[in-house]
Amino acid sequence: MSTRIGFIGLGAMGLPMSSNLQRKGFAVTVYDLDETKMAEVVALGAARAASVAEASREQDIVITVLPATQHVESVVLGVDGVLANIGPDAVVMDLSTIDANGTDRVAKACSEKGVAFVDAPIGRLALHAQRGESLFMVGAKDVDFVRVEPALKAMGTDIFRCGEPGMGSRMKVINNFMLLSTAQIVAESIALGAKLGLDIQTMHDVTANTTARNGQFHVLMVNKVLRGDVDPGFTIDLAFKDLSLAMNAAAEHRVGLPMGAAAHAVFGGARAGEFAVKDYSALLDYACRNAGVDTPRMD
Repeated sequence: MSTRIGFIGLGAMGLPMSSNLQRKGFAVTVYDLDETKMAEVVALGAARAASVAEASREQDIVITVLPATQHVESVVLGVDGVLANIGPDAVVMDLSTIDANGTDRVAKACSEKGVAFVDAPIGRLALHAQRGESLFMVGAKDVDFVRVEPALKAMGTDIFRCGEPGMGSRMKVINNFMLLSTAQIVAESIALGAKLGLDIQTMHDVTANTTARNGQFHVLMVNKVLRGDVDPGFTIDLAFKDLSLAMNAAAEHRVGLPMGAAAHAVFGGARAGEFAVKDYSALLDYACRNAGVDTPRMD
């Protein structure tokens, strides 16, 4: 019998991931507040749930991919949430990017009920999720990892064990802190280059062949903002939330992050207006506007 998966949250990452699971032979039941997104996966053969409770019953694995800590805690720990309806032999696997303390609370609640818990936040972009090429940072006990590994392999190509439950979330905070801070530096560098009269292709090719090479310029921006596409794969608003997770963790553990604080402030300013709902690669548009230059584009 196919592994039964309840999949809750069909956003930019959850929609393609649940679709890949269904295409690859898992018995998927989906739930999201957006009926049109559910319809896309149902069209592939998935079942449609009318509630979180229905998506959680009689499943082998219940996967959540939600925007923020409060959403995960509400969906998993709520009165009619996942834990109230999941079977004792199932696994809760959260793929969201949330506060590690929130992950710990969810893991503790699952443990108290005797339900296995795995945190496996997602790496890479929405375009990778569509191709089944996501990366996962996994916090899990060995026995539980074995149970979820086939589903992870159906959604991605790289799976990294980061330690016990909760360590996946901690790794994701560090990962996103690094990439989002880098994205801001790249945006400012390109804006400065444009102001100095440099061609975007020259900037791209030279930095691609030095140690300045990075995923934000050479993977993200060349596929998004440099082609005039700022439709959200990962919004500036959500990026600000992720940077806030890092800044809060640093404050909790008395670690100074001066470069991160500057990037956090820029994201905060960008999300105050129209840029909030744009893809975070639109940091380049924001930097170029502030520099008084047109955003360069690549063919």
